[in-house]
Amino acid sequence: MAEPVEQERGAAALTSAIFEGEEARRADQTARNADVVLPDDLLPGVDDEPMSFREALRSGGVRMVLVLFWLNVIDDLPRTIRVLAPDIQETLGVDDTTLQAVFGFGGVALVLGSIPAAWLADRVRRVSIIPIASFFWAATLAATGAVVNAFQLFWANAATGLGQSYRLPVSNSLLADQYPIAARNRVFGAEGLGRPLGQILGPLLIGALATVIGGPEAWRWVFPILAVPPVVLGLAGLTLREPRRGHHEQQAVLGGELTHSERELPVSITAAFGRLKKVKSFYFLFVGVGTLGFALVAVPLQFNLLLEDKYGYDALERGIVEALIWLTAFAVVPIASSQYDKRFRADPSSVMRIAGYLVVASGLVLAVGLPIKPIITLTVMMSIAQALTTSAFVATGSIISAVAPFRMRAQAFALLPVSIFLMGGFFGGLLVGALSDAHGNRTAMLIVAPAASIIGGALIVYGSRYVRRDISLSVDELLEEQNEAQRLAQADAEPPVLQVRNLDVSYGNLQVLFDVGFEVHPGETLALLGTNGAGKSTALKTISGLLLPNRGVIRLNGQTVTFVDAETRHRVGIVQVRGGEALWPSLTIGEHLDVWSWSVDDPTVLAQRLDRIHETFPVIRERVDQKAGSLSGGQQQQLALAKALMADPELLLIDELSLGLAPLVVQDLLEVIESLKEQGQTMVIVEQSVNVALSVADRAIFMERGRVQFAGPAQDLLERDDLLRAVFLSGEGA
Repeated sequence: MAEPVEQERGAAALTSAIFEGEEARRADQTARNADVVLPDDLLPGVDDEPMSFREALRSGGVRMVLVLFWLNVIDDLPRTIRVLAPDIQETLGVDDTTLQAVFGFGGVALVLGSIPAAWLADRVRRVSIIPIASFFWAATLAATGAVVNAFQLFWANAATGLGQSYRLPVSNSLLADQYPIAARNRVFGAEGLGRPLGQILGPLLIGALATVIGGPEAWRWVFPILAVPPVVLGLAGLTLREPRRGHHEQQAVLGGELTHSERELPVSITAAFGRLKKVKSFYFLFVGVGTLGFALVAVPLQFNLLLEDKYGYDALERGIVEALIWLTAFAVVPIASSQYDKRFRADPSSVMRIAGYLVVASGLVLAVGLPIKPIITLTVMMSIAQALTTSAFVATGSIISAVAPFRMRAQAFALLPVSIFLMGGFFGGLLVGALSDAHGNRTAMLIVAPAASIIGGALIVYGSRYVRRDISLSVDELLEEQNEAQRLAQADAEPPVLQVRNLDVSYGNLQVLFDVGFEVHPGETLALLGTNGAGKSTALKTISGLLLPNRGVIRLNGQTVTFVDAETRHRVGIVQVRGGEALWPSLTIGEHLDVWSWSVDDPTVLAQRLDRIHETFPVIRERVDQKAGSLSGGQQQQLALAKALMADPELLLIDELSLGLAPLVVQDLLEVIESLKEQGQTMVIVEQSVNVALSVADRAIFMERGRVQFAGPAQDLLERDDLLRAVFLSGEGA
């Protein structure tokens, strides 16, 4: 009986240790998150002196906000064409679901275009995008009047959405960089007035044009007339000057501007999206606005169909009702934007929280108002709901500007239309259209709109708790960048090949790296050691771009690569060899080297690299036609290293060099590593064997539970019995 009792005690002890370890990890994560929040005097725009709107215009100029305001006005004109939806429906002979899908896909096209437009805006002069896109938008809008079936309308509407896709990411990022933080909400509010004005003027203008032109196909002539304003404003866009990116945040935090290298690597779309997902306030704003999109895009079209079907209104009458609905929104936007500036100075998280409550309130108003039959009361309720939603959207510009890193600000703004039109607009349009065909317009709106607004607003309110933390992280990055620039400016200061600072990394909600930092200098070999689960391989994956950090910075030769994708990092010199996963068994050695020579254009350079590989790995020269799958484990590992050397890496990352290999084979590999060291190759090695690692490393990093516990000369680690004992007891120290 004693043996089972002992086993139970052992299992209980193991279980207790696991739970204690997890509790310690979570406590570390909670403490780390709390430490990130900075005091108010370090947060840009918080506790600042008030600034009048006139002072903001004096600082940033009138022309930028004026041109973007009118672009916002005409941007909504194609969407107000819905007042002609019944006429278009009758001419082309389509049902509600088809028409809803056609107009909904215009929003999808806007989404598909906004992502590459934002990617471009974070790389080139943003003001140069305005005229080009505006001219394209005008051409597609004019062509819409000539469509003869739903298929052509679908593609014409999609092309117009594509032409308009630049406006949100480009305009908002320009405003954020052009005007001071203290008046940013009022600037966004002034530009944002263009939307309700467009919604007021658009239905009236379009309805009046259709009435004056007359006839069942009067709508065809409206489109080419609406194509004139984009051309005019595209020409005006040629006069705008490009503001410096992140100028006001740098002035507020650093008291000056950072000098950025002209060789600064661009942030990829995937890296930007991955990074922004980790900005929790932005993430909840994105999801909340996407949920709200079910109401924002689907309801206006259905409401116009309701006005035609149930109330018998013609195009002009529908336009008047639409204008009245937006009139209240036009009146409240200046008030809301002024209040947001005041609230931001006191508590930036309250701006997002108030916006969320306004969205929830709009859902409640829709729930009460949509069943009402009298048209005057229904219009008043719809107007109140629209005013609440529009007031909420005024806050999004300042929130995104505050929490998103300035290098990817345009891409952050581009994700809003993704959430609105793709999540809500297109799929919501199909849902509402199907409900409308089955149960009527009013019922379809009542089922979808209130719930979408209430849920979306609640998500935004929940996300507001992270605003201060996310602003603090952006400030922290600026301060670190300034400190590094000052260090390099000192005499004889030379950047290391690899620099890792303040690195926090998570898998989902589980944080696995905490404030990890180290450097690797030219020609140096660094060993990353630690127990299972210490975070060694995670650190390597983050350096090579396979994972994105929650916080921190990674530099290669002084150049920031934190948000650069893995392919670009490989191109500039960070190459990783992954243990046991580096070969295609059916290809020969020669074919492996051919595949990895794709990036070498110069035949002379290619020949030099092959000579280096043949000199370093004699077995490869002797067995060039042998299939990789037939090689021994040690030979396969040599081939994996040889492939990496084809890229002539600045930094070679090796994960588990000796994994599963016999000691004699490992000894051969160590000779290869020594040869690479003699050639001046800079390396970081994650190794399961302490003896192997310390035999080749100049310095060592010991990690435990995601933190660096030791950093120094490799031989000094041998004196740390407490650390080495942890490795040996975990079974890794052979």
